[in-house]
Amino acid sequence: MSGQPEDGFTPTGTIASHADRRRVVFATVIGTTVEWYDFFIYSSATALVFGQLFFSPFGKGTEQILAFLTIGISFLFRPLGAFLAGHFGDRIGRRAVLMITLILMGASTALIGLLPTAQVIGFAAPVLLILLRVLQGVSAGGEWGGAVLMAVEHAPKKKRGLFGAAPQIGVPLGLLLASGVMAVMATIAQGDAFTQWGWRVPFLLSFVLILVGYYVRRRVEESPVFVEIAERREQTRMPIVQLFRKHALLVIVAALVFAGNNAVGYMTTGGYIQNYATDPEGPLRLDKSPVLWAVAGSAVTWLIFAAFAGWISDRIGRRTTYIAGWILQLVGVVALFPLVNQGGIWSLFAGLAILTVGLGLTYGPQAALYAELFPASIRFSGVSISYAIGAILGGAFAPTIAKGLVEATGTTTSVTWYLVGMTLLGLIATLLLRDRTGIPLGPDHEAEQSVSPIRGLSRT
Repeated sequence: MSGQPEDGFTPTGTIASHADRRRVVFATVIGTTVEWYDFFIYSSATALVFGQLFFSPFGKGTEQILAFLTIGISFLFRPLGAFLAGHFGDRIGRRAVLMITLILMGASTALIGLLPTAQVIGFAAPVLLILLRVLQGVSAGGEWGGAVLMAVEHAPKKKRGLFGAAPQIGVPLGLLLASGVMAVMATIAQGDAFTQWGWRVPFLLSFVLILVGYYVRRRVEESPVFVEIAERREQTRMPIVQLFRKHALLVIVAALVFAGNNAVGYMTTGGYIQNYATDPEGPLRLDKSPVLWAVAGSAVTWLIFAAFAGWISDRIGRRTTYIAGWILQLVGVVALFPLVNQGGIWSLFAGLAILTVGLGLTYGPQAALYAELFPASIRFSGVSISYAIGAILGGAFAPTIAKGLVEATGTTTSVTWYLVGMTLLGLIATLLLRDRTGIPLGPDHEAEQSVSPIRGLSRT
């Protein structure tokens, strides 16, 4: 008996209990929700106040673009986090890396809430803000791969998509929590009070959330796939070297799959829609609080469709689910700005909710899809680095690109075409992959796992 989790057994040969699996799913959801809450409140604050608070010395015409650029800068450091987490995750285990990334994200987020503004310390303020955002990027680069593998490698073979949806729904849950807390603070601390101190409260709340996440994750056992690899002393010495030597093309294709989803998703998670809708000099000029509640509401629909996508992918396959998702995402992209530009909160919510149908279907199965693409011995490195590169190509500068396109063309139609292009890029990348739904994940099947899933290739 190989002890693979897809057959429902631990490495010692005993059947994994439903309680153990529920604990894994719960810990994965809580941990990723806390991580992405921390990441997304930065985007919300960037859209609402960071331009004027930290980048005002650079002039009114550029302060918001520079603020959005800090979102993208953090993505440039995700590969560093992915490389470090991938190396140590394949060497010392998934669980230890997850604990480190959680603490790093929480500490850097809380410190942002304590930063003095440019009015107090001048140019040192944006420098310190960027340094802390870089630490957030390093943490985010390492977090996702570990959470994915803890969920998928504990899952029964026929429920990998459903279990893998747990870290995926942590993203819309994090957006829901971040937007909800920001909306509450925008209601409590209205006008100048929000700019002076209200925005800081959601960042300081990270102190509490980090304790919750740490407690929950401590109670979860290590991934059974890694335990088996460790017991056999089969850890790869240099997993990243092996990954790029044998699977470089696969990393690129997998990254493009995520880029197509991530660029579109960062219209809200990156704060662009929030800024566009509330800009006092823009065409809509809506109040902060209702816009944040509309974004929070769309996070609920995103969560529902991401969970559904994970479940349905176990029945119809990851590839088929993705293809349907890309088609629906294309519909959502085309409908987004015509609805948003009507200027009402409900039309704004409708545009975002329609968009989340396709976003959910192209995000919910990603954990299982990625885990099934890479061999066990380098899987942490493979999924982490593919995700980090996809984030750079997709969401890193999507808000900045959207802002620049509107300023250059005077219309959101240019942003729609940009998002259409990214969606089609994700579709093409998906069509290049074979469906590997249900492939064995344990170390006994490295030869089968090493066969390239790229159509037309036998091996990388």
